[in-house]
Formats: sequence, structure tokens, C-alpha cells
Amino acid sequence: MTEKRVMGLLEREGYEVVVYAYREGTAFEEHSHPQDKCDAVIEGFFRIRAGDDVFEMKPGDRLYIPAGTRHSAEVIGRHTVVSLDATRY
Repeated sequence: MTEKRVMGLLEREGYEVVVYAYREGTAFEEHSHPQDKCDAVIEGFFRIRAGDDVFEMKPGDRLYIPAGTRHSAEVIGRHTVVSLDATRY
């Protein structure tokens, strides 16, 4: 799936989408958002922990995270992750 196609899918689902690139070693401490979120990986590998679940994400994967869900994330490996960060207000 291309960045443009995934972005279009998410926008049709009512999300506002921002593209981010995360370098090797990037990690986000556990946190939550007051809105529904979706992370979609375009390039690289990303690990997201949500509650007791761990998701090893690769290009083409999407993960929907309901508002208020505690989660953390980290880049896996040496490749930059290109991710679509989608928020539904």
C-alpha cells in the first residue's frame, strides 16, 4: 500500500492524518490521547504496546487505538519508520 492510498483510506474514515519519520532509537513513553488514533506504517518496523498487548508492525500494518488507551511505541531496528499518525476528533 502506498502512503497516498493509506492516507486516503484513513481520511475517508474521518481521521486527520500527519506523516512522521522516526529515526532509529526513537521511543515514546506510555501515554494516552483523548481522541481515537490510528498508526499506519509505510516504511520500517514499529513496536506498539497497548495495555497487555504488543504489536510488531511492518509496512502496510495499521493499528487503531481507542481514546484513553495507554500505549507506548518504539522503532525496531536501524531503518527509519515512516508512519501515518491519524487522529479522529
